[in-house]
Amino acid sequence: MATETTSSCTGSNLLQPISEIINLPLDQVNFVVCQLFALLTAFWFRLYLHPSKTSPFIRHVVATLLGFYLALFCFGWYALHFLVQSGLTYSIMMFAGLEHMHKLCFIVALGYLSFCQVTRVYVFDYGMYSADFTGPMMVITQKITSLAFEIHDGLARKEEQLTPSQRCLAVRRMPNLLEYLSYNCNFMGILAGPTCSYNDYMAFIEGTAYQPRHLEANGRENGKYKHTEPSPKNDIISKLCTCAISLAIFLSVSKLCPVERSIDNKFMASTPFILQVLYLYLSMLATRPKYYFIWTLSDAINNAAGFGFNGYNKDGTPRWDLISNLRILDIEFATSFKMFLDNWNIQTALWLKRVCYERCPINPTAATFLLSAMWHGVYPGYYLTFLTGISMTMAARALRHNIRPYFLCSTTHRSIYDVITWAGTQIAICYTVVPFVLLAVGPSLKFYRSWYYCIHIACLVLVLALPVKPRHLRIKEEQQQQNSLQGGLPEDHNSHSITDNNCNQKHKAT
Repeated sequence: MATETTSSCTGSNLLQPISEIINLPLDQVNFVVCQLFALLTAFWFRLYLHPSKTSPFIRHVVATLLGFYLALFCFGWYALHFLVQSGLTYSIMMFAGLEHMHKLCFIVALGYLSFCQVTRVYVFDYGMYSADFTGPMMVITQKITSLAFEIHDGLARKEEQLTPSQRCLAVRRMPNLLEYLSYNCNFMGILAGPTCSYNDYMAFIEGTAYQPRHLEANGRENGKYKHTEPSPKNDIISKLCTCAISLAIFLSVSKLCPVERSIDNKFMASTPFILQVLYLYLSMLATRPKYYFIWTLSDAINNAAGFGFNGYNKDGTPRWDLISNLRILDIEFATSFKMFLDNWNIQTALWLKRVCYERCPINPTAATFLLSAMWHGVYPGYYLTFLTGISMTMAARALRHNIRPYFLCSTTHRSIYDVITWAGTQIAICYTVVPFVLLAVGPSLKFYRSWYYCIHIACLVLVLALPVKPRHLRIKEEQQQQNSLQGGLPEDHNSHSITDNNCNQKHKAT
C-alpha cells in the first residue's frame, strides 16, 4: 500500500491498469514506458531535427522540454528538484569566482542530492528500492560536477597544468542557461543517464560529432573510408536484443534466487558452505540483468538520437560506444576486481576518476570509494559495500603485483591463473556487494558473520604481507609500458583501455 501511495503521489496514474495486470510497481512501469517513448522520439529527433535541418537552439529546446515532460510523467512535481539543483549550481558558476567555483558546485550539488536522498528514505518506506526521483538527480549531479571541473580546467588553469584527458575535456567558454539545462535534463538521459562530457554533448547538438575516418594505431588518418554519416541501426538492434534478453532473464530468474535467502537461518543451518557460495554467486548473477536492461536501453536511446558515435573500428565499421555504461562479457568473465569495476557502470567510474581520483592528493582510492558511497545514497549497506571495496582493491592490487608474474611463463600457466582469478573475482564481488542489495546494517553484518568475515581477514593479511609499489612509481611504469607500445599495437588490441579519454571526436584515435 505504501508503494502504491508513493507512486500515485510522485507520478502519473495513467498506466495504473497495466501495473496491476503485470504485477509491477507503477513507478517502474512509468519508467519503462517513458524510456520506450524516448526511444521512438529519439529516432524522430535524429531524422527530423538533424543538425543539417535545424539550429542548435531548436535542438536544445526540444531535447530539454521533452526531458522535463518525461520527468513530470514519472515523478510528478518532485521533478522540480532537478530544476532547483541545476539552478543553484548554475548561479554559482555565473557569480562565484572561477578559482573556487568547481568546489562550490561540487559541495552544493552533492549536498542537495544527499538532502533529497535522506528525505526520501525517511519520508517513504525504508528499503523501498525502485524508481525514485533521486535516481535522475544522481546523473544530474555527475553532469553538474563534471562540467564545473571542466570549466575550471578550461578557464582557470594553464595548459601545462592539465593532463591530456583534462585538456581534451576542458570547456573554454561558459555555457548559457539553455545549453546547461539541455545538457543536464535532455530526454535521452533524464531518466537513466548515462553521464557524458559537455564537449561531447555539444558536438552532438551542433552536428560536429561525426568524424567519419579511420585512424591508424599511430594516429595517422587512413582516407580509404568515405566521409558519410554513420548509421547506428545495427548497434541499436543489437542493444535492444540485449535489453529483451536481460529483461526476460531478470523477470524469470530474480525471484527464484533472492539474495535474502543467504541470511535465512534455516538455509544457513542446512546448506553446506560450498553450496552457500554457489547460491550467492547465482543470486548475484540474477540481479545484474536489471542493470543490463536499464543501461543498455538508455545507450540505445542515445544512439537512436545520433549520440554516442565513437569513431571507427579497423574494419571500417562505426563504433557507438562513446557513452556505453557496461561491457557484459567483460563483467561476467572478469579476472580481477579492477577489470570488473572498469566494465561496470563505466561512465560513473570515469566521473569518479576525473573529479576525485585524479585530483585528490591524499589516499585517492579511499576518497573515491567514499564519494561513490555518498553519491549512491544514505543506506548503510552502501557504505559497508564501499568500505569493503577499499580493502578488496588494495588486496587485489597486492596479489596481482606479487603473484601474477609467476604465471606468465607459459600459456598453460596463464590459463590456470585466469581460471583461478575469475573464480576469486566473482566470489569477492558477490561478497562485497551483498550489503548493497540488503541495504540495512543488521542483515549485512549477519551475512558477514555467517562467513566469519573470512574475506575481510584474507584482504587484511594480503595487504600487510605483500608489498605494493607507491602510486607514483606504478604510474611511471604504466607510462613507460604505454610508450613502448607506441610503435605499433597488436591486431587484437583492446580499445577498452582508452575509455577514460572519451572526449570530442576530433581528438579520438581508435
